[in-house]
Amino acid sequence: MITVHHLNNSRSQRILWLLEELGLPYEIKHYQRDRKTMLAPASLRAVHPLGKSPVITDDGVTVAETGAIIEYIVDRYADGRLTPEKNSADWLKYRYYMHYAEGSLMPFLVMKLVFNKIETSPMPFFVKPIAKQIAKKAKQSFIQPNLDTHLKFLESELKNTEWFVGNELTAADIQMSFPLEAATARGGLTASSHPKLKAYIERIHARPAYQRALEKGGEFKLG
Repeated sequence: MITVHHLNNSRSQRILWLLEELGLPYEIKHYQRDRKTMLAPASLRAVHPLGKSPVITDDGVTVAETGAIIEYIVDRYADGRLTPEKNSADWLKYRYYMHYAEGSLMPFLVMKLVFNKIETSPMPFFVKPIAKQIAKKAKQSFIQPNLDTHLKFLESELKNTEWFVGNELTAADIQMSFPLEAATARGGLTASSHPKLKAYIERIHARPAYQRALEKGGEFKLG
């Protein structure tokens, strides 16, 4: 049976959602972030050397990285569900979003989080004004403009479809969910600026499988 090593408020929430959509049996081993550092506990290193989440174990196999985990589960257990036909135009788009979510969009959201932390972290009083100014400049001149470009692109991608690969949910949507949740929390994604993306997130939240994943996974709130 699949065991999900699940960290609160993390990318592993997507894995629970995927398993619920497929109706697969699984177990959850819960881990909590350190309240001060917000880092994963050292005990996760016993599962994978990097000590990060998500990571799953299944029949003696350990798989880390969200995209790799999703592909492993879909290839082994989905029996054609949540994926388009291979080598079709939709398949190419599916593979694109599977890599785009973490490779292109998420880095800017991580940078936004880091520079937000710089502005609010304790530091010597004589350093704080300089640090805050550097963080503000980086966000205004580089990070947010790039996020705006990505969100504009994604908004246009949903112009004629409900999901990113046609009108049916695929595993690519599950992969895309976390960065879009993060963009809502700190990237400037709002109903007024990106109505189609906001409606997309609401469709995700309305899915029974997503709600079951939240019930089982626990706290999921991004800052």
